Amino acid sequence: MSEDWAAVAKAINMRVNELGWRQRELAERSHVSQAIVRELQHHTVERRRSARTLEALSTTLGWHPQHLLAVLQNRTPPHPDEPTDDGHELWSRLDALEQRLAEITDRLEDVQTSLATVVEHVKPKR
Repeated sequence: MSEDWAAVAKAINMRVNELGWRQRELAERSHVSQAIVRELQHHTVERRRSARTLEALSTTLGWHPQHLLAVLQNRTPPHPDEPTDDGHELWSRLDALEQRLAEITDRLEDVQTSLATVVEHVKPKR
């Protein structure tokens, strides 16, 4: 089955414009890293993405959780009210939380390094 990542980019960009959001806002609301959102929106990197990532973006954009997957696979997207047939919504949320936790951990490590540098420079010489 061929994948149409350009169609995914177009769908995301059109919906983001409709909502008046910026890339950062979509990333924050969906808990998908801004780098991944950028790659998808600009269609710069064609690589397999987690179904959970596409679900998180679809849901955040107000679509059915499988909307972007359907676009990717050149199928008609399901209506937002249609039931989800594979129950991945919980996994999608867990994946998003896991990704966000990794980002927070990275930031905390950066802060710790910066604080250690400040303390080293401010510490009185004995």
